Amino acid sequence: MATKKNSKDTHEEIKWPYGKKNYIFFAVAMLVIIIGFFTLSQGSITLAPILLVLGYLVLIPISLMVKDDSVTEQTTDSEISE
Repeated sequence: MATKKNSKDTHEEIKWPYGKKNYIFFAVAMLVIIIGFFTLSQGSITLAPILLVLGYLVLIPISLMVKDDSVTEQTTDSEISE
Protein backbone atom coordinates (compact mmCIF):
# COMPACT_ATOMS: atom_id res chain seq x y z
CA MET A 1 0.00 0.00 0.00
CA ALA A 2 1.29 3.45 -0.82
CA THR A 3 2.01 5.77 2.06
CA LYS A 4 1.16 9.44 2.03
CA LYS A 5 3.81 11.94 2.89
CA ASN A 6 2.91 14.50 5.46
CA SER A 7 2.35 17.88 3.84
CA LYS A 8 4.41 19.53 6.58
CA ASP A 9 7.42 17.38 5.67
CA THR A 10 7.35 18.32 2.01
CA HIS A 11 6.50 21.98 2.56
CA GLU A 12 9.48 24.19 1.83
CA GLU A 13 9.61 27.58 3.45
CA ILE A 14 9.57 30.35 0.89
CA LYS A 15 12.04 33.15 1.64
CA TRP A 16 11.73 36.68 0.31
CA PRO A 17 14.92 37.18 -1.74
CA TYR A 18 15.16 40.94 -1.25
CA GLY A 19 16.78 42.68 1.67
CA LYS A 20 17.58 46.16 2.88
CA LYS A 21 20.14 46.84 0.15
CA ASN A 22 17.57 46.03 -2.56
CA TYR A 23 15.04 48.44 -1.08
CA ILE A 24 17.62 51.21 -0.86
CA PHE A 25 18.53 50.80 -4.54
CA PHE A 26 14.84 50.74 -5.45
CA ALA A 27 14.14 53.91 -3.44
CA VAL A 28 17.03 55.69 -5.16
CA ALA A 29 15.69 54.53 -8.53
CA MET A 30 12.23 55.86 -7.74
CA LEU A 31 13.70 59.19 -6.62
CA VAL A 32 15.69 59.49 -9.85
CA ILE A 33 12.57 58.67 -11.89
CA ILE A 34 10.48 61.26 -10.02
CA ILE A 35 13.18 63.89 -10.54
CA GLY A 36 13.29 62.87 -14.22
CA PHE A 37 9.55 63.41 -14.65
CA PHE A 38 9.75 66.70 -12.77
CA THR A 39 12.54 67.98 -15.02
CA LEU A 40 10.54 66.76 -18.03
CA SER A 41 7.55 68.81 -16.91
CA GLN A 42 9.84 71.85 -16.63
CA GLY A 43 10.84 71.46 -20.28
CA SER A 44 14.23 69.80 -20.04
CA ILE A 45 14.94 67.82 -23.18
CA THR A 46 18.40 66.61 -22.18
CA LEU A 47 18.48 65.92 -18.43
CA ALA A 48 15.02 64.36 -18.13
CA PRO A 49 15.56 61.51 -20.61
CA ILE A 50 18.95 60.74 -19.09
CA LEU A 51 17.45 60.49 -15.61
CA LEU A 52 14.50 58.40 -16.79
CA VAL A 53 16.68 55.95 -18.70
CA LEU A 54 19.05 55.74 -15.74
CA GLY A 55 16.18 55.03 -13.37
CA TYR A 56 14.23 52.56 -15.49
CA LEU A 57 16.99 50.72 -17.33
CA VAL A 58 19.87 50.79 -14.86
CA LEU A 59 18.82 51.36 -11.25
CA ILE A 60 15.64 49.27 -11.08
CA PRO A 61 17.30 46.19 -12.63
CA ILE A 62 20.24 46.65 -10.26
CA SER A 63 17.84 46.77 -7.31
CA LEU A 64 16.35 43.44 -8.44
CA MET A 65 19.63 41.67 -9.19
CA VAL A 66 21.90 42.72 -6.35
CA LYS A 67 22.37 40.09 -3.64
CA ASP A 68 21.90 41.25 -0.09
CA ASP A 69 24.38 39.58 2.26
CA SER A 70 21.98 39.46 5.22
CA VAL A 71 19.36 37.53 3.20
CA THR A 72 22.00 35.06 1.98
CA GLU A 73 23.29 34.51 5.53
CA GLN A 74 19.77 33.90 6.87
CA THR A 75 19.11 31.33 4.16
CA THR A 76 22.35 29.41 4.79
CA ASP A 77 21.85 29.54 8.57
CA SER A 78 18.37 28.02 8.30
CA GLU A 79 19.63 25.32 5.92
CA ILE A 80 22.46 24.42 8.33
CA SER A 81 20.16 24.17 11.35
CA GLU A 82 17.88 21.61 9.62
